[in-house]
Amino acid sequence: MKIGPFANSSARSVTTGERPAARPTSAAKSSDPTSGSTQVALSESAASLLDVADTSFDAEKVERIAQAIRDGSFRINAGAIADKLLDNAQELLVRSQH
Repeated sequence: MKIGPFANSSARSVTTGERPAARPTSAAKSSDPTSGSTQVALSESAASLLDVADTSFDAEKVERIAQAIRDGSFRINAGAIADKLLDNAQELLVRSQH
């Protein structure tokens, strides 16, 4: 798979360390379109994920990866990705049984 230039500004802003602005969906829009705010209700499952989420952000690591992608030296380790997916699935199954 070839990765070319970013197609939208939100993807570009992530590589510079900026966070893209959240875009409300039609289902989550406030009743007053001029208010500029959106109300969102999280399910109990989603709220529990926030409690365990690692919110740290390593901008330098993101830039190193972005540079490796740009210069064509980034290599994907499919085995490591598969292992982490399986670990995460197992963790979610164990958590859901409790």
